[in-house]
Amino acid sequence: MCQDCGCSLPRGDHHHHQLQANPQLNDKKTLSVIHKILDKNDVEAAHNRAHFEAQNVTAFNLMSSPGSGKTTLLEHLHQHTDLKYAVIEGDLETSRDADRLKAHGIDAYQIQTGSACHLDAFMVHGALHHVDLKNLDICFVENVGNLVCPASYDVGTHKNIVLVSVPEGDDKIEKYPVMFRRADVVLITKCDLLPYFDFSIEEAKAQLKKLNPNIEVITLSTKDEATFAPLVTWLTANLRQQEA
Repeated sequence: MCQDCGCSLPRGDHHHHQLQANPQLNDKKTLSVIHKILDKNDVEAAHNRAHFEAQNVTAFNLMSSPGSGKTTLLEHLHQHTDLKYAVIEGDLETSRDADRLKAHGIDAYQIQTGSACHLDAFMVHGALHHVDLKNLDICFVENVGNLVCPASYDVGTHKNIVLVSVPEGDDKIEKYPVMFRRADVVLITKCDLLPYFDFSIEEAKAQLKKLNPNIEVITLSTKDEATFAPLVTWLTANLRQQEA
């Protein structure tokens, strides 16, 4: 997907022989450049995390494929919790998602990445100059819709939330394992559509536990208010001030 951003570079997840399928990753010069990019990104990510922590804000990286319901979730969440949050939005073009959130009174800042298929720590750092963290509990970073590249970039958040929607199919979990291995919690969204799609909640949970035994799984539908309670409980339990 990206030829020069390093998103295809395994970071402890794969064996050496698997690199042979990608000729780019057999070139020492290319590998050196990719490692430098990732190393610089990690330094900036640590800086972002320190900034969040100085304001006693917990940051969550929200990742998924396009259309799984990230923005819709954030539009509805404020109705079910007293937690105060702002959102950093990432998309290739337009400010539509940030505009949607602002229409609900949610502070949001849009990053337009152009051709980049993920956010990186430097983009998030720039956005933080436009987000007032004072009096917030949470800052969500809604990453670019993509089940591949965002998993490789630490943007300075504390936890990873990954969405997979019922219309996508439960096979996406094993097809995109790196993303789900990095997740702290997986939200199975649009569960009101279960009667109309061949999606097995139990099969999805089994695949997730196989990839990541410590993962938490929450089923959710914006059509059913009761399904937000487990998510709010998880968010509250994972606030930094609760962990201290």
